[in-house]
Amino acid sequence: MLTASTRLLTVRVWRPTVLIKPAGAWCPTGRPFSTHSPLPQLPVPPLKHTLERYLLALQPLVTPEELEQTREIAREFSRPHSIGLKLQDRLERRSRRTENWLTDWWLQNAYLECRLPLAVHSNPAVVLPKQDYNDWKGQLRFAAKLIAGVLDFKSKVDRETLPTEYMRGKHLCMDLYSKILSSCRIPGPKHDTLINYGCTRNPPAHVTVVRNFQFFHLDVYNSDGSPLTVDQIHMQLQRIRNLSWKTDKEPLGVLTSDHRNTWGQAYNTLMKDKLNRESVRAIQKSIFTVCLDSPVLKISEEKYTSRMAAQMLHGGGSYSNSGNRWFDKTLQFIVGEDGSCGVIYEQSSAEGPPIATILDHVLDYCKDPDTVRAPMIPLPLPKKLYFYITPEIKRDIEHAKQNLDILVTDLDISCFTYRNFGKDFPKLHGVSPDCFVQMALQLAYFRMYKELCATCESVSVRNFHLGRTDVIRSSSADSLEFVKSMDDPEKEVSQKVAALHKAFDCHSAYTDMALKGMAIDRHLLGLKLQAIEEGLSVPEIFMDTSFAVATHWRLSSGQVVARADSVMCFGPMVPDGYGVWYNPLEDHINFSVSAFNCCEETNAELFSKSLETALSDMQNLILQTSSQTA
Repeated sequence: MLTASTRLLTVRVWRPTVLIKPAGAWCPTGRPFSTHSPLPQLPVPPLKHTLERYLLALQPLVTPEELEQTREIAREFSRPHSIGLKLQDRLERRSRRTENWLTDWWLQNAYLECRLPLAVHSNPAVVLPKQDYNDWKGQLRFAAKLIAGVLDFKSKVDRETLPTEYMRGKHLCMDLYSKILSSCRIPGPKHDTLINYGCTRNPPAHVTVVRNFQFFHLDVYNSDGSPLTVDQIHMQLQRIRNLSWKTDKEPLGVLTSDHRNTWGQAYNTLMKDKLNRESVRAIQKSIFTVCLDSPVLKISEEKYTSRMAAQMLHGGGSYSNSGNRWFDKTLQFIVGEDGSCGVIYEQSSAEGPPIATILDHVLDYCKDPDTVRAPMIPLPLPKKLYFYITPEIKRDIEHAKQNLDILVTDLDISCFTYRNFGKDFPKLHGVSPDCFVQMALQLAYFRMYKELCATCESVSVRNFHLGRTDVIRSSSADSLEFVKSMDDPEKEVSQKVAALHKAFDCHSAYTDMALKGMAIDRHLLGLKLQAIEEGLSVPEIFMDTSFAVATHWRLSSGQVVARADSVMCFGPMVPDGYGVWYNPLEDHINFSVSAFNCCEETNAELFSKSLETALSDMQNLILQTSSQTA
């Protein structure tokens, strides 16, 4: 995810080279831009550097005895002629012969080989501001405008006029934009695959619309290749509504929410039938999906965003809107009859910042008044997708419904808007807003559990060719010193402020290191995967207790900077952890906090309150210092 310290500017034009591949092939783009020099390759950090930083990262997380044991293992791992140096050499060779030594491994290891359900455990969602309508007529009008807005964005990608993004004065890899649309993840019994249909000789010209658990193939281009107008799309959506008024259909979409092995087996059963194959392929090949959701039970304004976050993440369960999802699809827009709207995306071919860019464009497009009226040309009826549901498939659906409803009940999510200040306050005092929030997270966690935990913050490394993300480690010896001093009555205000600024500096330094491709976690992963690829025993450093502690992310966090007053939400990475995402705007910050109810130690609402208190206490501490020096 993109941190607040990585500000984007968009001024130059992106001109990629797209390779045409046979249907079903992944489309490698991201070649050097014609408007400037090629992006640098992601470096392989020196082994000594990574091991030193790894030992520093362990200091606030493990006992002195465990740290000393790991220090000895690290020495053995890096001595002359050791397995560590051999793996480092092989990794550097891999870097020389590939465009990005990490990209393919990351795609497989982080996503396609992961067997947890995509719903909640993997797919992030974004809750957008509630729209100004509360009936099906407003829903269809907004959905029509939204579809037209995405097609307008797609035209910029197709015409190669999408503005190139910049981060700290360096242009970013725009590769993901050609992969988000017309892509889908395909389940397998042991591992998944990823297909981009937009790179075929006949790219898709339709979107999938789903309502009342029924899927429709909607062509969105005229015979001359021009996109349908908003009026034309609106007319087609009305026809879809008329064709889907019954709700007695099997919620086939819930199959995609199940454990990947289970869904992979059910998928093979489903695809034995020709009718099912044709319908599933139509969903997979579509440019994107639009989910026309039924209204959900009304709730207080205070809890509205939390309820909507849950709806975006999982659809509310088998008796709500979960059957209106195809979780494998890369991009799904959700438009509720009650004015709720958002997006959920499958992240093996997408990241938060590009999704935020698309959403900002679409919302801007939706604000403009309609200027093009629908021509008087008859359009073909949207094609309803039919499925042959055998008793075996029905059993699979029932099994998936049960598992999904358990997951829905287990998700604990709390969204809130912190209104005392936004990103302007930290900036006014010379502090990165991201550093400020990350230290507040450390303080909030320490106050609840009297210790720190492994904390990861996603950071974009798209300043490298085919770059995706790396990890900023927010817990450090300096952040531990700060949180201990914050509530220590024997500490002077000046001492607390000094500890806070030292923690800020430490986090900023790690951020800079990560942006240079020198963070430790992807490098350690690369060394481990290199050993596995060569059929070697996994080195002891990765079997060590300290490594398990260091990579058990009880606090996973990140931010996506968007102009819209929105917030991203995401399930925790571990059963006993929290997932915290935030969008800092000028005068307020939107947060989402997730946890699992099955863990008695975690509570999303309590953590939210602790976080609010931490932010306010840190603000007051800085204001105290300012008043004393004024």
